[in-house]
Amino acid sequence: MNAGAGVRPMPGRVPLHAVPASGAPTTPAASAWRAIKPRHVVVLLAVLLYPAVASPFFTYQIGAQALGLGLIALSLIFVGGYGGMVSLAQMTVAGMASYLVGIFGSSSATAISLGWPWWLAVLFALLLATVFATVIGWLSVRTEGIYTIMITLAIGVAFFYLAQQNYTLFNGHQGFNQIFAPTVFGIDFRQPVPFYGLSLALSLAGYFGVKHLVRAPFGIALQGIRDNPRRMNALGYDVTLHRVAAHAVAGLLAAVGGVLMVWYNNRVSPGSMGTGAMINILVIAVLGGMKHPIGAFVGAIVFVLLQNFAIDLVPDFRERFNLVIGGVFLAIVLFSPDGLLGLWAFVRARVGPRQDRNTHRRRQP
Repeated sequence: MNAGAGVRPMPGRVPLHAVPASGAPTTPAASAWRAIKPRHVVVLLAVLLYPAVASPFFTYQIGAQALGLGLIALSLIFVGGYGGMVSLAQMTVAGMASYLVGIFGSSSATAISLGWPWWLAVLFALLLATVFATVIGWLSVRTEGIYTIMITLAIGVAFFYLAQQNYTLFNGHQGFNQIFAPTVFGIDFRQPVPFYGLSLALSLAGYFGVKHLVRAPFGIALQGIRDNPRRMNALGYDVTLHRVAAHAVAGLLAAVGGVLMVWYNNRVSPGSMGTGAMINILVIAVLGGMKHPIGAFVGAIVFVLLQNFAIDLVPDFRERFNLVIGGVFLAIVLFSPDGLLGLWAFVRARVGPRQDRNTHRRRQP
């Protein structure tokens, strides 16, 4: 029996490669090349030229921070939007990677940090954080819906208290300070522009990696499992294995984001992966749109801008940030369940040409 038979994907979610009139199948590379639109080129040029027109504050505090948070939110979009498993432990995985960089590398806690070279510390941090995410996936994939959310939340809270109360390995509530980005070939990544370039390169790699993966056989099977796991199991697919593998991939993305965030903050503490931080990643993903990989970065930009500038609009904002971001989150959920990108698609359908009105639902940014 053909393992792909009988799977009916959701419209606009599982891309199928078209067969041209000549009968020759279209390769994934050619299909991806034709999917590039002028707006994609404009966005790419904008993010590349951004440091040239922005101040160091906007380059580092806004741009680099949004890219790091967006990469962690991208891991949630992959496992949640394409795998149907909403995990609140993605920030926990990122926090694990941040801690491991401090433990294996250099920090102010010289009695704990091993002082390994930065590249070796980062390599082991990514590896162990990915294994940690895989274990979380193995524990949670046998549940669905609210139970998956609760299990991942429980794991995140448990790790938070472990890091807060353990002084031998995690240095308690103080965490690790003075964790600096390295200097490579004379490039000091502690400076705003080089660090932004590093964050952008890793974010682009993560974004295009996810875009390719969801079009690959593994990604298509994962979306089929999301839509109808019983049918996919009957067709011979190992549902549990695919879900655990999705958690591993998402864990790698979150771990890379965690390394960027510890270099951005120059420190890591239990608060970096507390309940508030876990919820913030979910808010970012929903703001941008859980069905679109680019939505992770759109949501991160909006979140960081609100975090930095809403204080000028709302009195006592520092004490009421959760109220403001919660109100924005509620408005998005009520009026545009597909996030800001869904709202943009709705506007384009209303004011755009007739062709866009008929096809906007089948397109995916």
